[in-house]
Amino acid sequence: MEKLLEKLSQLNGPCGYEQNVAYFIQDYLKDKADQVHMDQMGNVTARKKGGRPGPVVLMTAHMDEVGFIVKKIEDNGLLRFEKLGGHDDRILLAQPVNVLGSKEELGGVIGTMSAHYMKFDDAKKVRSHSSLYIDIGAASKQEAIDMGVEIGTPVTWASENRIIGSKENRLITGKALDDRAGCAVILQVLNEVQQEEFAGELVLLFTVQEEVGLRGANTAISRLDDIDAALAIDTTAVSDTPEETMDQSLHIGGGTGIKVMDFSLIVQKSIKDYLRQTAETAGIPYQLEVFPGIGTDGGAIAPANKGIPTGVLSIPSRYAHSPYEAVSVKDLEATKDLAKEFLLQLEDKTFTF
Repeated sequence: MEKLLEKLSQLNGPCGYEQNVAYFIQDYLKDKADQVHMDQMGNVTARKKGGRPGPVVLMTAHMDEVGFIVKKIEDNGLLRFEKLGGHDDRILLAQPVNVLGSKEELGGVIGTMSAHYMKFDDAKKVRSHSSLYIDIGAASKQEAIDMGVEIGTPVTWASENRIIGSKENRLITGKALDDRAGCAVILQVLNEVQQEEFAGELVLLFTVQEEVGLRGANTAISRLDDIDAALAIDTTAVSDTPEETMDQSLHIGGGTGIKVMDFSLIVQKSIKDYLRQTAETAGIPYQLEVFPGIGTDGGAIAPANKGIPTGVLSIPSRYAHSPYEAVSVKDLEATKDLAKEFLLQLEDKTFTF
């Protein structure tokens, strides 16, 4: 799963431009699922039948990553940009980026003034992204255009994956772990149930444009009217670092997060309790998560089609929406194990209010 996540993470797929990821996942699924479909918005759906009658279970993760989009090319070749998804302006300066030009991917850097000028500036000032620019080495507007840049060219972080930490506590760092980590978990569940006996049918949904309002999930779930239960898998921000706003309620390496509530969803008690009981029976480490500062595709799935019992498994993450997010290999495995057990143990169970 680590190699799979590394491959998924390195693909460039900012909100609205997920094609690289979608086609990779579509190809990956072809020999593993009974049906594979990509809709006109770019969402990828696959279905895998179990060996005996049972519920139809949906597992979903989003493919898009936060990024940027070119909104203006200055006369001197510098690129002005807008955000795709949520970013913290404080971390943008001097970061390397990939500009996904029409001819090739172009290296670039978000510009900042030299430290030598700080004595003439307000050192505490945080400049808005609207006043920043990307330097691709073009000497003029026409040269930038000739390099394949235009208004609407998407941009992503230019980060390489790294493994840090001890052998017992390895962390994967890199871009787009939100939510390629969730995609990797679902694909690994599918890999591992190829030879397993499970009831019903597994439906896999990989969505677009989650970071800009759950748009892909809202579209895709409208045509999936046979779902009995759903499980969204996404990353979530931990609170275990020393900043004064951190409350130490969710820890990296502490196990998968079983969602209780976020701003998009209050998880139905019956499915939350079932996930918790399944984890305890199987000895899978978990943490309960209450975090109003985040939302997931579960918020789009739960109210659809007259209501779908929907749980959420959260992969604890540090440095979300930055060039180097970090997740624990142990948490990744725990999330995969609980998602798999959820499927294998569900049988004919229904979730009532």
